Amino acid sequence: MLVVNSRVYCNGSIVFLFLNWYKMMIYTGIKITMSESNPRRLLGAFIRAHREHLPPPTKTTTRRRTTGWRREELADAALVSVTWITWLEQGREVAASPAALVRLSDALRLTPAERATLFDLAGKRDPSEPETLPTELLPEWLLLPSKFIEPAYLLDGCWTARAWNAKAAELFVGWLDDQTTERNLLKFVFLTDNAKTLIADWSERAQRLVAEFRADYSRHPQNQMMQALIDELLTNSKDFATYWQAQTVLKREGGERRFNHPLHGQQRFLQTTLLIAVQTDWKLVCLQNIN
Repeated sequence: MLVVNSRVYCNGSIVFLFLNWYKMMIYTGIKITMSESNPRRLLGAFIRAHREHLPPPTKTTTRRRTTGWRREELADAALVSVTWITWLEQGREVAASPAALVRLSDALRLTPAERATLFDLAGKRDPSEPETLPTELLPEWLLLPSKFIEPAYLLDGCWTARAWNAKAAELFVGWLDDQTTERNLLKFVFLTDNAKTLIADWSERAQRLVAEFRADYSRHPQNQMMQALIDELLTNSKDFATYWQAQTVLKREGGERRFNHPLHGQQRFLQTTLLIAVQTDWKLVCLQNIN
């Protein structure tokens, strides 16, 4: 780094400017602050920021040098030790139970979204989250598939189709057409003969569907509707039982989907899955024809 040291001298009407250049040593202790990605440090910064934004306790009588609550006050309100709070804010390895995080959330007066962030950063499941999947179906969700000119359908948390357009009904013979009233995707894939005929690469697709469903199931392991569906498939499909016991877990991804349609022959689509922001267990699946 170069620094300019200037001096100005006047001699009549002439002004002389002397510039002295010298090098400044760069101290190794000075570093550029970068965005922190460590979850523990993110958790610590989150807790500290919300602690410092709390209004001072009403019983405060001493003069306060900083805004918000002291660590001692937060620890007292959350029924935890000051050391625990300190280490959390410092990003150390600290065991944080769901019960302690609940008390901490209440003491910090977090909103539902802020509370969810606290648990996400701590890597814990919020015990207040319902194990039963929400079944409320907003009318505007039912209209989503109709906004697409190519096949589109809406799946709920148990992978039952709740809405679809005419193109989807035309493509998925034996599932979304008028030939059946059973709309669950997994039951269609594993419990009907139509699926093995319609889906060109049935074995590969079936294995992947089970792995993707297991990822959803892991978020609601005590959900009775999901467990009943799994039990039925385990009882009635050897293929499902084999794939389920493999314990494979995959995220739901798009890609090419191939079908052997009874009327239109071989068809190829690119699949994209969209999640509803206010209900991420629901999926809008869209197919784009690439024949």
